[in-house]
Amino acid sequence: MNTLGLVGILAGDEPNLYFLEVFNGISQEAASRGQNVTVFNVGSWQDAYHQVRMYCDGRVDGLILLAPIIDAPASEWLPEHAPVVAVHPNYQVPGVPNFRSDDEGGAFLAVSHLLQLGHRRILHVGGPEGSVGADLRLQGYERAFREAGIELPPDHAVRGAYTAAGGSGALEDWLQLHRGKRLPEAIFAASDAIALGCIERLQARGLRVPEDVSIVGFDNTLYARAARLSTMAQPLGKLGRLAVQALLKLIDARRIGGSYTGVEEEVLPTELIDRSTLAGPRRSDLLIA
Repeated sequence: MNTLGLVGILAGDEPNLYFLEVFNGISQEAASRGQNVTVFNVGSWQDAYHQVRMYCDGRVDGLILLAPIIDAPASEWLPEHAPVVAVHPNYQVPGVPNFRSDDEGGAFLAVSHLLQLGHRRILHVGGPEGSVGADLRLQGYERAFREAGIELPPDHAVRGAYTAAGGSGALEDWLQLHRGKRLPEAIFAASDAIALGCIERLQARGLRVPEDVSIVGFDNTLYARAARLSTMAQPLGKLGRLAVQALLKLIDARRIGGSYTGVEEEVLPTELIDRSTLAGPRRSDLLIA
Protein backbone atom coordinates (compact mmCIF):
# COMPACT_ATOMS: atom_id res chain seq x y z
CA MET A 1 0.00 0.00 0.00
CA ASN A 2 2.85 2.39 0.87
CA THR A 3 0.55 4.92 2.55
CA LEU A 4 1.01 6.50 5.96
CA GLY A 5 -1.76 8.25 7.88
CA LEU A 6 -1.28 11.52 9.76
CA VAL A 7 -3.90 12.19 12.44
CA GLY A 8 -4.38 15.60 14.05
CA ILE A 9 -6.86 18.31 14.99
CA LEU A 10 -6.71 20.78 12.13
CA ALA A 11 -9.93 22.75 12.54
CA GLY A 12 -9.79 26.21 14.06
CA ASP A 13 -10.08 29.90 13.36
CA GLU A 14 -6.32 30.33 12.88
CA PRO A 15 -3.93 28.37 10.65
CA ASN A 16 -2.00 25.73 12.59
CA LEU A 17 1.56 26.51 11.54
CA TYR A 18 2.97 24.06 14.09
CA PHE A 19 1.14 21.30 12.21
CA LEU A 20 2.39 22.61 8.88
CA GLU A 21 6.04 22.58 9.98
CA VAL A 22 5.83 19.00 11.26
CA PHE A 23 3.86 17.93 8.19
CA ASN A 24 6.58 19.29 5.90
CA GLY A 25 9.11 17.03 7.61
CA ILE A 26 6.75 14.05 7.41
CA SER A 27 5.91 14.55 3.74
CA GLN A 28 9.55 15.06 2.69
CA GLU A 29 10.76 11.96 4.52
CA ALA A 30 7.83 9.89 3.28
CA ALA A 31 8.39 10.94 -0.34
CA SER A 32 12.09 10.08 -0.12
CA ARG A 33 11.07 6.56 0.92
CA GLY A 34 8.36 6.06 -1.69
CA GLN A 35 5.48 6.59 0.72
CA ASN A 36 2.26 8.55 0.35
CA VAL A 37 0.71 10.48 3.24
CA THR A 38 -3.03 10.72 3.94
CA VAL A 39 -4.17 13.35 6.45
CA PHE A 40 -7.06 12.60 8.81
CA ASN A 41 -8.64 15.48 10.74
CA VAL A 42 -10.27 14.46 14.03
CA GLY A 43 -12.75 16.69 15.78
CA SER A 44 -11.27 15.80 19.15
CA TRP A 45 -8.94 13.20 20.56
CA GLN A 46 -11.86 11.73 22.46
CA ASP A 47 -13.36 10.85 19.07
CA ALA A 48 -10.15 9.25 17.82
CA TYR A 49 -10.87 5.92 19.55
CA HIS A 50 -13.82 5.36 17.23
CA GLN A 51 -11.98 6.55 14.13
CA VAL A 52 -8.65 4.76 14.33
CA ARG A 53 -10.15 1.42 13.30
CA MET A 54 -11.71 3.08 10.26
CA TYR A 55 -8.42 4.71 9.29
CA CYS A 56 -6.59 1.40 9.54
CA ASP A 57 -9.19 -0.65 7.64
CA GLY A 58 -7.07 -1.03 4.54
CA ARG A 59 -6.50 2.71 4.09
CA VAL A 60 -3.01 3.08 5.56
CA ASP A 61 -0.13 0.94 6.75
CA GLY A 62 0.40 2.92 9.95
CA LEU A 63 -0.42 6.15 11.75
CA ILE A 64 1.43 9.23 13.00
CA LEU A 65 -0.47 11.04 15.75
CA LEU A 66 0.35 14.75 15.91
CA ALA A 67 0.24 16.29 19.42
CA PRO A 68 -2.38 13.80 20.61
CA ILE A 69 -4.12 14.23 23.94
CA ILE A 70 -4.31 10.56 24.84
CA ASP A 71 -4.53 8.84 28.19
CA ALA A 72 -3.78 5.53 29.85
CA PRO A 73 -6.63 3.52 28.24
CA ALA A 74 -5.12 4.32 24.86
CA SER A 75 -2.24 2.00 25.76
CA GLU A 76 -4.66 -0.90 25.43
CA TRP A 77 -6.11 -0.17 22.02
CA LEU A 78 -3.74 2.05 20.02
CA PRO A 79 -0.98 -0.48 19.20
CA GLU A 80 -3.55 -3.22 18.54
CA HIS A 81 -5.01 -1.60 15.45
CA ALA A 82 -1.93 -0.52 13.52
CA PRO A 83 1.69 0.50 13.87
CA VAL A 84 1.50 3.92 15.55
CA VAL A 85 4.00 6.65 16.48
CA ALA A 86 3.30 10.00 18.14
CA VAL A 87 4.76 13.49 17.92
CA HIS A 88 4.48 15.53 21.13
CA PRO A 89 1.95 13.31 22.92
CA ASN A 90 0.76 14.25 26.39
CA TYR A 91 1.09 10.67 27.60
CA GLN A 92 3.65 8.01 26.76
CA VAL A 93 1.82 4.93 25.53
CA PRO A 94 3.72 1.63 25.81
CA GLY A 95 4.46 0.32 22.34
CA VAL A 96 3.99 3.73 20.70
CA PRO A 97 7.34 5.44 19.98
CA ASN A 98 7.14 9.18 20.55
CA PHE A 99 9.19 12.19 19.54
CA ARG A 100 9.07 15.60 21.18
CA SER A 101 11.08 18.69 21.94
CA ASP A 102 12.48 19.52 25.36
CA ASP A 103 9.64 21.74 26.56
CA GLU A 104 10.94 22.18 30.10
CA GLY A 105 14.53 22.72 29.04
CA GLY A 106 13.58 25.16 26.30
CA ALA A 107 11.50 27.25 28.69
CA PHE A 108 14.35 27.22 31.20
CA LEU A 109 16.76 28.56 28.58
CA ALA A 110 14.34 31.26 27.42
CA VAL A 111 13.63 32.60 30.90
CA SER A 112 17.27 32.28 31.97
CA HIS A 113 18.16 34.52 29.02
CA LEU A 114 15.56 37.08 30.08
CA LEU A 115 16.98 37.04 33.61
CA GLN A 116 20.50 37.50 32.26
CA LEU A 117 19.28 40.55 30.32
CA GLY A 118 18.23 42.01 33.67
CA HIS A 119 14.48 41.36 33.60
CA ARG A 120 12.78 40.38 36.85
CA ARG A 121 9.06 41.04 36.27
CA ILE A 122 8.60 38.29 33.70
CA LEU A 123 5.06 37.13 32.92
CA HIS A 124 4.46 33.66 31.51
CA VAL A 125 1.53 33.48 29.07
CA GLY A 126 1.18 29.72 28.87
CA GLY A 127 -0.75 27.11 26.95
CA PRO A 128 -4.05 25.54 27.95
CA GLU A 129 -4.79 23.52 31.06
CA GLY A 130 -4.45 19.80 30.35
CA SER A 131 -1.53 20.23 27.96
CA VAL A 132 1.53 18.42 29.29
CA GLY A 133 3.76 20.52 27.03
CA ALA A 134 2.30 23.69 28.53
CA ASP A 135 2.84 22.31 32.04
CA LEU A 136 6.48 21.51 31.24
CA ARG A 137 7.10 25.00 29.87
CA LEU A 138 5.68 26.51 33.06
CA GLN A 139 7.97 24.23 35.08
CA GLY A 140 10.98 25.37 33.05
CA TYR A 141 10.03 29.00 33.64
CA GLU A 142 9.86 28.44 37.39
CA ARG A 143 13.13 26.47 37.45
CA ALA A 144 14.97 29.36 35.80
CA PHE A 145 14.01 31.65 38.68
CA ARG A 146 14.79 29.00 41.27
CA GLU A 147 18.26 28.20 39.92
CA ALA A 148 19.05 31.91 39.59
CA GLY A 149 18.13 32.40 43.24
CA ILE A 150 15.49 34.99 42.30
CA GLU A 151 12.03 35.07 43.83
CA LEU A 152 9.17 34.41 41.43
CA PRO A 153 7.05 37.50 40.75
CA PRO A 154 3.50 37.32 42.17
CA ASP A 155 0.78 36.07 39.80
CA HIS A 156 3.53 35.12 37.38
CA ALA A 157 1.51 32.99 34.96
CA VAL A 158 -1.72 33.05 32.99
CA ARG A 159 -2.92 30.41 30.51
CA GLY A 160 -4.83 30.37 27.24
CA ALA A 161 -5.19 28.55 23.93
CA TYR A 162 -2.21 28.04 21.62
CA THR A 163 -3.48 30.79 19.31
CA ALA A 164 -2.96 34.51 18.82
CA ALA A 165 -6.49 35.10 20.10
CA GLY A 166 -5.72 32.92 23.12
CA GLY A 167 -2.57 34.89 23.89
CA SER A 168 -4.21 38.27 23.40
CA GLY A 169 -7.21 37.35 25.54
CA ALA A 170 -5.16 35.79 28.34
CA LEU A 171 -2.85 38.80 28.52
CA GLU A 172 -5.72 41.29 28.50
CA ASP A 173 -7.45 39.40 31.33
CA TRP A 174 -4.23 39.47 33.36
CA LEU A 175 -3.67 43.18 32.72
CA GLN A 176 -7.23 43.99 33.74
CA LEU A 177 -6.73 42.13 37.03
CA HIS A 178 -3.51 44.04 37.75
CA ARG A 179 -4.53 47.53 36.69
CA GLY A 180 -2.48 50.23 38.41
CA LYS A 181 0.42 47.90 39.14
CA ARG A 182 3.80 47.87 37.41
CA LEU A 183 3.89 46.50 33.88
CA PRO A 184 5.84 43.27 33.28
CA GLU A 185 9.28 43.95 31.84
CA ALA A 186 9.14 40.81 29.70
CA ILE A 187 6.81 38.02 28.58
CA PHE A 188 7.69 34.39 27.94
CA ALA A 189 4.96 32.98 25.70
CA ALA A 190 4.35 29.24 25.37
CA SER A 191 4.03 29.45 21.57
CA ASP A 192 4.73 31.84 18.72
CA ALA A 193 1.01 32.32 18.14
CA ILE A 194 0.52 33.27 21.80
CA ALA A 195 3.49 35.66 21.57
CA LEU A 196 2.08 37.42 18.53
CA GLY A 197 -1.27 37.76 20.27
CA CYS A 198 0.53 39.38 23.20
CA ILE A 199 2.33 41.80 20.87
CA GLU A 200 -0.98 42.74 19.27
CA ARG A 201 -2.54 43.37 22.69
CA LEU A 202 0.40 45.48 23.91
CA GLN A 203 0.43 47.56 20.75
CA ALA A 204 -3.31 48.15 21.08
CA ARG A 205 -2.52 49.66 24.48
CA GLY A 206 0.12 51.96 23.00
CA LEU A 207 3.07 49.91 24.24
CA ARG A 208 6.18 49.02 22.24
CA VAL A 209 8.08 45.74 21.84
CA PRO A 210 10.88 45.49 22.94
CA GLU A 211 11.24 49.11 24.11
CA ASP A 212 8.58 48.71 26.82
CA VAL A 213 8.17 44.93 27.04
CA SER A 214 10.45 42.17 25.70
CA ILE A 215 8.81 39.02 24.34
CA VAL A 216 10.12 35.55 23.52
CA GLY A 217 7.98 32.81 21.99
CA PHE A 218 8.30 29.07 21.47
CA ASP A 219 8.26 27.04 18.19
CA ASN A 220 9.99 29.12 15.46
CA THR A 221 7.15 28.68 12.98
CA LEU A 222 6.60 30.89 9.95
CA TYR A 223 4.80 33.26 12.34
CA ALA A 224 8.05 33.95 14.18
CA ARG A 225 10.25 34.21 11.13
CA ALA A 226 7.93 36.64 9.35
CA ALA A 227 7.42 38.85 12.42
CA ARG A 228 11.09 38.79 13.49
CA LEU A 229 9.98 37.28 16.80
CA SER A 230 12.64 36.06 19.20
CA THR A 231 11.73 32.48 20.04
CA MET A 232 12.82 29.04 21.19
CA ALA A 233 13.15 27.00 18.00
CA GLN A 234 11.76 23.49 18.02
CA PRO A 235 13.17 21.15 15.34
CA LEU A 236 9.65 20.58 14.01
CA GLY A 237 10.68 19.25 10.62
CA LYS A 238 13.11 16.81 12.22
CA LEU A 239 10.38 15.55 14.54
CA GLY A 240 8.31 14.71 11.48
CA ARG A 241 11.20 12.95 9.74
CA LEU A 242 12.03 10.87 12.81
CA ALA A 243 8.38 9.87 13.17
CA VAL A 244 8.29 8.54 9.60
CA GLN A 245 11.53 6.61 10.08
CA ALA A 246 10.25 4.97 13.27
CA LEU A 247 6.86 4.17 11.76
CA LEU A 248 8.42 2.41 8.78
CA LYS A 249 10.51 0.31 11.17
CA LEU A 250 7.35 -0.62 13.06
CA ILE A 251 5.54 -1.53 9.85
CA ASP A 252 8.42 -3.70 8.64
CA ALA A 253 8.67 -5.44 12.02
CA ARG A 254 4.96 -6.25 12.02
CA ARG A 255 5.05 -7.59 8.47
CA ILE A 256 7.79 -10.10 9.25
CA GLY A 257 6.61 -10.88 12.77
CA GLY A 258 9.73 -9.37 14.29
CA SER A 259 10.39 -6.84 17.03
CA TYR A 260 10.72 -3.09 16.73
CA THR A 261 14.34 -2.09 17.34
CA GLY A 262 14.05 1.70 17.29
CA VAL A 263 13.82 4.20 20.15
CA GLU A 264 10.73 4.37 22.36
CA GLU A 265 11.16 8.08 23.06
CA GLU A 266 13.44 10.79 21.71
CA VAL A 267 13.58 14.29 23.18
CA LEU A 268 15.20 16.91 20.94
CA PRO A 269 16.84 20.10 22.22
CA THR A 270 15.57 23.58 21.43
CA GLU A 271 17.57 26.67 20.49
CA LEU A 272 17.11 30.36 21.26
CA ILE A 273 16.70 32.48 18.13
CA ASP A 274 17.23 36.12 19.12
CA ARG A 275 15.59 38.41 16.60
CA SER A 276 13.98 41.80 17.26
CA THR A 277 11.70 41.40 20.30
CA LEU A 278 14.30 41.11 23.08
CA ALA A 279 16.16 43.87 24.90
CA GLY A 280 17.30 44.68 28.40
CA PRO A 281 14.81 46.47 30.68
CA ARG A 282 14.57 50.15 29.75
CA ARG A 283 11.53 51.36 31.68
CA SER A 284 10.73 50.49 35.29
CA ASP A 285 8.07 53.11 35.90
CA LEU A 286 5.34 51.95 33.52
CA LEU A 287 2.02 51.15 35.18
CA ILE A 288 -0.81 49.05 33.78
CA ALA A 289 -3.57 51.37 32.57
